Amino acid sequence: MTSETSVNRKSRVGTVISDVNDQTIVVVVERAARHRIYRKVIRQTKKYHVHDPENIATRGDLVRIEECRPISKLKKFRLVEILTERNIATVAASIIGQEIVEEIESSATVKAEIDDEAVDQSSNFPEEDNIDDSEEAEGNS
Repeated sequence: MTSETSVNRKSRVGTVISDVNDQTIVVVVERAARHRIYRKVIRQTKKYHVHDPENIATRGDLVRIEECRPISKLKKFRLVEILTERNIATVAASIIGQEIVEEIESSATVKAEIDDEAVDQSSNFPEEDNIDDSEEAEGNS
């Protein structure tokens, strides 16, 4: 006689805010709750470290996560599915016009010239910081 035991696992839906680590994503889950006394709706957020073995989730995706056995010190949830993927706008470097590139280069040279002029002007001022410490010590006593 076999009996199947059903395990009630907590399930959450949230947005991926970090996918930098290997096999780990950070998901933020928002919930709205009323304040006990003032009855104002307060948005509360919680971050969960989630196990993503195939590294398929990317930043900005809406995902469903589910509670599981502890995988590490912080990871106690696993990725179940990606509900909506983030649309990434890809712009090829060839699309950028030559005019924009020239404008950026010219602004960089102008900035460098301004910085050089500022350094030259600062070197023309006499430095008053070279006062003998012995004269200051005599004046203080």
